[in-house]
Amino acid sequence: MTPSEPRAPAGASSPRTRGTSGSVGGAGAVGVVVLAGGTGRRLGGVSKPDVVARGERLLDHVLAGIESLRAPLGLGGVVVVAPEEVALPVGVLRALEDPPLGGPVAGLAAGLLALAHVSDGAEAADGPVPLTAVLTCDAPDSYRALPALLVAAQDAPERDGAVAVSGRGADRHTQYLLGVYRTARLSAVVAPGGRPLRDVAVHRTLRALDVVELAEDAVRDASRDLDTWQDVHDWERAGGGPSGDATVR
Repeated sequence: MTPSEPRAPAGASSPRTRGTSGSVGGAGAVGVVVLAGGTGRRLGGVSKPDVVARGERLLDHVLAGIESLRAPLGLGGVVVVAPEEVALPVGVLRALEDPPLGGPVAGLAAGLLALAHVSDGAEAADGPVPLTAVLTCDAPDSYRALPALLVAAQDAPERDGAVAVSGRGADRHTQYLLGVYRTARLSAVVAPGGRPLRDVAVHRTLRALDVVELAEDAVRDASRDLDTWQDVHDWERAGGGPSGDATVR
């Protein structure tokens, strides 16, 4: 599903040119962690990354979107936090907390640890990349928010990053699992003293970070996650497909 010419997809914010090589972050300056584990309890226990909608797995939608933004945003290594049963494309690294099922925060720590040894597909000589984008496989349009999130994070160097906001009013939520963070600060929060946290709530942990919150409509739309089969069918239908086509590969 990799486009022949990487470019910002329709619906994504157009990034301002920064860094080197015409990219926002400079080549390889932004690592990516995609969370694709968990139990899929609200989907009846199926493997959430392997759910197929609009003709592809949810995980593949996210990875193809990331690849399309590699050159414009200066993205480097990509790590997917998922068990061995979840197939990954060549060139995408795998990580998993040990023992498994430690929750998203433990998964983030495992992903960051794997990313620390990688810089644009090669062993890093100068330590971790300065910025890390965080996404989840159950938000298949999440990559569309990355240009705006990256610019927001760079525009506020004194802050710890930028995250998406979903919903409005009483339904407003800070989506800490869709954001661009300063890698060192994120690592310090999810693995204080180098010891990864386990079985802790995402909001309770990551709210310790000082982040810019983006609530523009395009970011809200991109943050939509698919937690239930009804969510999956609705997203399938919104893409022009029959609502009953969603399945598991």
